[in-house]
Amino acid sequence: MRILFLTHAFNSLTQRLYVELTALGHEIAVEFDINDSVSVEAVDLFRPHLILAPTLRRAIPEAIWREHVCLIVHPGIVGDRGPSALDWAILNGESEWGVTVLQAETEMDAGPVWASATFPMRAAKKSSLYRNEVAEATVRAVRSALERLPDYQAGIWMPEPQARGLARPLMQQTDRAIDWLRDDSARVLAKLNCGDGFPGVRDSLFEQPCHLYNASPYAAMGAPGALLGRVGEGVVRATTDGAVWIGHARTEAVGIKLPVAAVFPEVAALVELAEPVRDIFYEESAAVGYLRFDFYNGAMSTVACQRLLAAYESARQRPTKVIVLMGGEDFFSNGLDLNHIEAADSPPEESWRNINAMDDLCRAILTTESHLTVSALRGNAGAGGAFLALAADQVWARRGVVLNPHYKNMGNLYGSEYWSYSLPRRAGAEQAAAIMRNRLPLGAAAAARMGFLDATFGDDLPGFTAETRVRAEALATGADFNERLQAKRLRRAEDEAAKPLETWRAEELKQMQRNFYGFDPSYHVARHHFVRKTPHSWTPRHLAIHRELGWVVP
Repeated sequence: MRILFLTHAFNSLTQRLYVELTALGHEIAVEFDINDSVSVEAVDLFRPHLILAPTLRRAIPEAIWREHVCLIVHPGIVGDRGPSALDWAILNGESEWGVTVLQAETEMDAGPVWASATFPMRAAKKSSLYRNEVAEATVRAVRSALERLPDYQAGIWMPEPQARGLARPLMQQTDRAIDWLRDDSARVLAKLNCGDGFPGVRDSLFEQPCHLYNASPYAAMGAPGALLGRVGEGVVRATTDGAVWIGHARTEAVGIKLPVAAVFPEVAALVELAEPVRDIFYEESAAVGYLRFDFYNGAMSTVACQRLLAAYESARQRPTKVIVLMGGEDFFSNGLDLNHIEAADSPPEESWRNINAMDDLCRAILTTESHLTVSALRGNAGAGGAFLALAADQVWARRGVVLNPHYKNMGNLYGSEYWSYSLPRRAGAEQAAAIMRNRLPLGAAAAARMGFLDATFGDDLPGFTAETRVRAEALATGADFNERLQAKRLRRAEDEAAKPLETWRAEELKQMQRNFYGFDPSYHVARHHFVRKTPHSWTPRHLAIHRELGWVVP
């Protein structure tokens, strides 16, 4: 079918649906819902068999839904209505939640139900729930709805009308407001979690108004509301029964999310607490070292890369046989920390420092001769983070992972992380060129067929993690381990003799230098709009295929 995605943004959920439905053979076009006339024009051009709205902030125009089947993805259970469904579910401590696919009608979220799926809630940030449980439930529900479309068109099946249910309003900052003198840690975390990603929780630090993000529990006690000290780049604040760590903040003056220490110089004067909040973890089991790194939103600043490199170097000294790079649950890595670069005194200089720190990390992995290495992608990966994964000998991914292994959407960046060496070595020169030209998301199954991944397995995080351990331990204990390791050493030596890694790096960085310091400001403009969430004024042509010159309905 031709399916038009009418959406507010091409976010993680929309990308996941794009990948899943494209794999089923459907032709997908995307139109950002900018205004009614633009949406109507898109429908006229593409003539879709179905309109799907994965992420909307306003109603579909009546001129569209009266003439076409329009299915809305609502991140709430059947009967739930309103734009803050997941926010309220987190704040109210729901034990089970879900996704409903319903038909567009006059009243928002009130149309008949085509399909639904539920999942158990966990104590987590809204952004994490959205990328994992909500995404998986959405895929199940949308696929069920599509299977019912032929019967609906034949008149032998009709969607079920909704009961009135509960219509909740848009959650306001007054609903999220923290009462530091009365709220316990669980309540504080629920409020911070339900605003994480967007819009944050309005509060204050150092007597300055700000929005707070990225919180986790912390074992400490103090006067409720008091700042007890600093840990890493965040601060610890007391609740009525304990404390929470707050990692990121945004002020009107700065305008973007940054680590609290980068927003408030006053953090440096706080006492440094002994118990760290870890974003890098290392553990060993059965001759395998597992290195997890869970950086906020997958962004890896210069300092984060340096810290991870130090942890990796330490892991290389251990008497293990295999090192598994696990990334985080939500993201393996998204490469450069664009927010940190945007806030720097000199974005070109910080970009240069950041890419070199990424390259240093990749080189350490590529030149490891003491161990076999594995990248195990539990979460999504994009840009340099996808190519960081390729530095390992084996690359595995969870089935639901979405990759964006390209740089072009960030102002036509050339990219580094030794991609020009590692990608053709895996996928072949022709396939590598096609991957780098592509601006669209890539599903794990397609990435495996292209050679970008070695294996894809596991339908959920626990299943993927368990299977990763089984496979990694099999590598470490296999009778052919020494043979594999020797073959790796020989190939690296041959590759180095043919063209040293430093040459590959120098060629890439020459191109990146033009991106950072050259006359074309595309990278800096794209980064600025990306980190400051500039509203879309048009849909990029690689998404809006119906707007390409010469487009005709097949």
